[in-house]
Amino acid sequence: MKFIFQHIIIRKALLLAIYLACAPFVLAQERTNQVNGLETFFNETRIYKNQNKINLALESLDKAAALAEETEDEKALVDCYHKFALLYMELEKRETTLFYWDRATVLLNELEYPYGHAVHKFIESILLYDSGNNFQAIFMLNESRQLTNDRNLLNNILLLEANIYLSIEKYDSAALNFNSLVVNNDVFEKESLMAKSHLGLAKLYINTQDYEESIKNGVRALEIAQANNFSKEEFEANELLGQAYEKRERYNLSLVHNRNLLKLKDSVFTIEKIKAEAKTADRIQFEFMADEIKRQDAKIEELNESRNRSEITAILTSAFLTIISLLAVSLFRNNQIKLKTNDLLQTKNRELQTARDAAVQAMEAKTNFLSTVSHELRTPLYAVTGLAHLLLEENPSESQKEHLKSLKFSGDYLLNFINDILQINKIDADKLEPLNMEFNLKKVLADVISSLQQSAKENNTKIILEYDEEIPKHLMSDPIKLSQIFMNLVGNALKFTKNGEVNVIAKLMKKEEEEVTIYFEVKDNGIGISNEQQQNIFDSFEQGSIQINREYGGTGLGLTIVKSLLGLFDSKIQLESTLGKGSSFFFELDLKSKDSVIDEIPFEITQKDYDLNGLHVLVVEDNKINQVITKKMLNKRGISCEIAGNGNTAVEMANTSQYDGILMDIHMPGISGVEATIQIRKFDTDTPIIALTAISLDDSLESFYAAGCNDVVTKPFKPEVFYQKIGENILEHKLKKSVT
Repeated sequence: MKFIFQHIIIRKALLLAIYLACAPFVLAQERTNQVNGLETFFNETRIYKNQNKINLALESLDKAAALAEETEDEKALVDCYHKFALLYMELEKRETTLFYWDRATVLLNELEYPYGHAVHKFIESILLYDSGNNFQAIFMLNESRQLTNDRNLLNNILLLEANIYLSIEKYDSAALNFNSLVVNNDVFEKESLMAKSHLGLAKLYINTQDYEESIKNGVRALEIAQANNFSKEEFEANELLGQAYEKRERYNLSLVHNRNLLKLKDSVFTIEKIKAEAKTADRIQFEFMADEIKRQDAKIEELNESRNRSEITAILTSAFLTIISLLAVSLFRNNQIKLKTNDLLQTKNRELQTARDAAVQAMEAKTNFLSTVSHELRTPLYAVTGLAHLLLEENPSESQKEHLKSLKFSGDYLLNFINDILQINKIDADKLEPLNMEFNLKKVLADVISSLQQSAKENNTKIILEYDEEIPKHLMSDPIKLSQIFMNLVGNALKFTKNGEVNVIAKLMKKEEEEVTIYFEVKDNGIGISNEQQQNIFDSFEQGSIQINREYGGTGLGLTIVKSLLGLFDSKIQLESTLGKGSSFFFELDLKSKDSVIDEIPFEITQKDYDLNGLHVLVVEDNKINQVITKKMLNKRGISCEIAGNGNTAVEMANTSQYDGILMDIHMPGISGVEATIQIRKFDTDTPIIALTAISLDDSLESFYAAGCNDVVTKPFKPEVFYQKIGENILEHKLKKSVT
């Protein structure tokens, strides 16, 4: 008997141990099932929405919302509210959209959910665009873009931005966005985004009276829509094609598409469908509100039970009612005053809104002006620096060499000035965002010092790096912008220091897990800055005095750029200086370290001296002088070339001839270099394409790569950089191809 009892105890203990061992896996499996269930419903919602089956999309989303409430998943519930808002916007139920948007607002106030906040601002931009506030909508889209890396959301932001640009007749910007999405690789909505982008281009080309291009894009949109049952896009494509063919006086084809519209109205956009959608939408909204009323009733009942438990609550309630009675008259009078005040506030708000729109338009006009001027100056500057380089290589006399070096110096100076203006303009227009990539801080500082050694020698000044070896070797931030900061600070120190030294200091202040705080300082023993001059030394075009400007040169933009770039990192530059003894600029930066990386990554880029002889390339350039300069620079290295004067010619030549590579100018009349690249990639995905661009404010390197460019060179470019890019992209591609 005792043995049996012991056996039972041992058996129960074993079962308990097995349960405890398996419990975490069971719970994890349940959680995975819940997440998979939500994703299934979300995917169904997305598919039904793109197929214009809004009632079915609402049904699937309602199931997702129920599951999110059951599992108390607040982030998923926020996603559900956002998707409800977007679906009701499709049904043109703006008030219901605002209702669900407000419900999401309440939850987001208590949540750290960057993606949720990004979608929230995206929906707000849709509402602003719907009410005609285009510039505010663009501003809100930029805020949304900064909060997320989700590719699907970024693609939808790009699409909405394109439609806003289309509505305000910024056709170049709209075309750039639409063309980027035509070749998108979105995981969830690739075909939908392609169809909508082709429709956008079809509308754009109708507005610009390029009816043949409108027809091409309309036909492509129709093909995608029919293949994927996108009934709404199919309807719009037929409508646009009917208009475009009518404009081209091809009335038989216009009639075909108008008849298709009638068929679609009869078969897809029926009264029964509209009634079903409205019925489903009203039912789900009614059920949600009914559930909300039940939740509120439960809270009231809970409060009533609590009141019955305490006599103090009853006394306080009586006192509260007495106070309410005494204040009723006062509240009534206050309410009358409030109504009048609200009317006045609404009037002032409208005036403020008008003033804000005017200010935004003025800011955009200033930004576009500076961007255009900076870009237009780069094109002739390319001719100046390019010709100076070519002439210096043709064995000029000593007297000519001196003049040519002066010319090249002036060109480089002007280029730096233009770059500084464009940099500040980008920061002011919120076009710059800090990257987050792995880098070696010591390597960044060493490269900056190395590049400025020649300037230091000219002033007989030493540059000393004081680097704390406790700083982690692998950090995460934006090494390019950090290089710009130190180039300006160290370059500025060298300019005002002769026969002295400049110290570059980096010290580890704090390290908690992966969070790192580093102190930076650049100090010199140069001429120093007076207390009066320190007040505005960080303002644009300020160097302290006219005498300093004349003696030392420069634009007075370097410290302004430093201050603005540090603002992107939530850091602030500080200054200590004594006149005649030197200056010290210092700041702190919060970075992330990557302790998990053991081996140091080699950051050195090996510069190769490529033998480019025998390469044959296509140069796409509309400027005649630039054509001559580029051709001569190529011929000096044994590269033969053919010239295309515009994008359309480039597409034809690339389709009929073989080239080792293509050098593509971006800004051209007719179709741009981006559009030409997109068309070439439709029949040739192999030939390397290098973009040559006098880059402007609206240019996006991401859009160049998305169009199919392999690399980008900014004009006016340094010859060694130009040849290096050709070697890396065109020669190495040719060598690899010959091996295989």
